[in-house]
Amino acid sequence: MFEKFQAAENRYDEINHRLSDPAVIANQDEYRKLMKEHAELEALVTKYDEYKKVTKEISDAEEMLNEKLDKEFREMVEMELEKAQERLEALKKEMKILLLPKDPNDEKSVIVEIRGGAGGEEAALFAGDLFRMYTRYAERNGWKVEMLDSNPTEIGGFKEVTFSIEGSGAYSRLKFESGVHRVQRIPATEANGRVHTSTVTVAVLPEVEEIDVEINPNDLRIDTYRASGAGGQHINKTESAIRITHLPTGLVVSCQDQRSQHKNREKAMRVLRSKLYEMAQEQQNSEIAQERKSQVGTGDRSERIRTYNFPQGRVTDHRIGLTLYKIDDIIDGDIDEIIDALITTDQANRLGNGAEDDEN
Repeated sequence: MFEKFQAAENRYDEINHRLSDPAVIANQDEYRKLMKEHAELEALVTKYDEYKKVTKEISDAEEMLNEKLDKEFREMVEMELEKAQERLEALKKEMKILLLPKDPNDEKSVIVEIRGGAGGEEAALFAGDLFRMYTRYAERNGWKVEMLDSNPTEIGGFKEVTFSIEGSGAYSRLKFESGVHRVQRIPATEANGRVHTSTVTVAVLPEVEEIDVEINPNDLRIDTYRASGAGGQHINKTESAIRITHLPTGLVVSCQDQRSQHKNREKAMRVLRSKLYEMAQEQQNSEIAQERKSQVGTGDRSERIRTYNFPQGRVTDHRIGLTLYKIDDIIDGDIDEIIDALITTDQANRLGNGAEDDEN
């Protein structure tokens, strides 16, 4: 492990030297590439510097304890040594996590699809609640939300809604949200006060650039139609809505939220690129059994991942057995505690799988 950190430090120093070279500065492509690598190595180098500092503190303390010291000073040194040793153990775990293979999509923005499932109007209302939850979470992080497509209902929910969240690291925080979200509550339309159970499906896709996915224009069938549903004055007036079918895969995406046909087409293509990228990744992941075993859940959209029980005020994530009794805060976008727990569990699983590989 330490050889890898030393190699990272050597490379970091080399990049620092190259970044001061006028020839490199003049070559913008090379300069950007080096700056990106420099940023990726910085966390490793900072942690390794702290490790070396704490190791030296331990060595110095142990050396001092071999000398003749008065009782009070010896106790102080022993206390400092114990704290340094505890910090060293924590650092080793943190360093192992830093060496885990990086998800290449972690720094990407995301496209989120929310669809009402079982439960009719109540499912559509909860789809609206989840849309607001993720929107509020994005606001808390300073990320930009853009509506891509929606099919609203008359009473304020969504049969389906697709939107992007633009921000560095959005995928790393939201990637475990894919799956079935279940809600248990008394619907506003329920006269007898009975608790109903409804479901909503969430899919989180990394947003990819054109260079990440090559799409042959001849593989596309593009249809225009009049937008429908609750909305602005342009609804049903012009054929501005776009439906794109990717013929080789049968994938269909649509967008009707903009008045401009050109803008709707642009947004639909963004969704299509992300869906094709996800399909390619799923195929690759299915070939790597160990990778699938190490994930928190499978990422399958049919997997029930979380229950929101309003009468009891609780939210339970079934993958990690976490239950929180603060449903109002969570629905208002305060989901960091759940996300942090999911990330920590994923890291622990991958570290455990790494240890098994080492034994084998």
